[in-house]
Amino acid sequence: VSGDGEKDVLPHCNLQVYTYTCDVGKRENVYLTAERVRKEVGEVSVLVNNAGVVSGHHLLECPDELIERTMMVNCHAHFWTTKAFLPKMLEMNHGHIVTVASSLGLFSTAGVEDYCASKFGAVGFHESLSHELKAAEKDGIKTTLVCPYLVDTGMFRGCRIRKEIEPFLPPLKPEYCVKQAMRAILTDQPMICTPRLMYMVTFMKSILPFEAVVCMYRFLGADKCMYPFIAQRKQATNNNEAKNGI
Repeated sequence: VSGDGEKDVLPHCNLQVYTYTCDVGKRENVYLTAERVRKEVGEVSVLVNNAGVVSGHHLLECPDELIERTMMVNCHAHFWTTKAFLPKMLEMNHGHIVTVASSLGLFSTAGVEDYCASKFGAVGFHESLSHELKAAEKDGIKTTLVCPYLVDTGMFRGCRIRKEIEPFLPPLKPEYCVKQAMRAILTDQPMICTPRLMYMVTFMKSILPFEAVVCMYRFLGADKCMYPFIAQRKQATNNNEAKNGI
């Protein structure tokens, strides 16, 4: 909206959108799809690694295949997509790599060991890559790490913190997370945590002794916040098995 109260009219743009289906957990699929993109669209200057899955099982109840799937999609895929598109960015000294991780890549909770490990891995990969680009003096290639709190997409439906705290930390709306992430990307911000309270939690986890962190988690109800989510996933699985006669 302009200063006189009238809405600004955006210039008409003939945009063309290309979509591709790719299993990012399989490196051959990533490399083949990347080659198609280069041939049909052109070189990629902005890479956003956003794919994510969760098994929803306690460690000892989780099939090995689901653990491997979580690691491949949430962490290993970042290696394949970056290896596919970074060479041209380095050649041009121009580009932007965005890693959509999670607050659970900065601090963990119980019951989702595979998810936390994969997100910690994604954060570590992103930080190391950022240092490598700086060391190579490729200042034209920017990096942004996005670490949101629980997002209301249904992925972690049932996750609950302490009911007295919940009004102050409700699940985030996807639109809000996208808006904050886009603002960080457009301003070349190296990292964005949403909400800002996550910075404080990360800082406290870094300086407090482990037992103090446990007490903080228990006060917030974050120590077992995933247990209702896991119970719901288990119930849904049992219902499907019963329905399918397995």
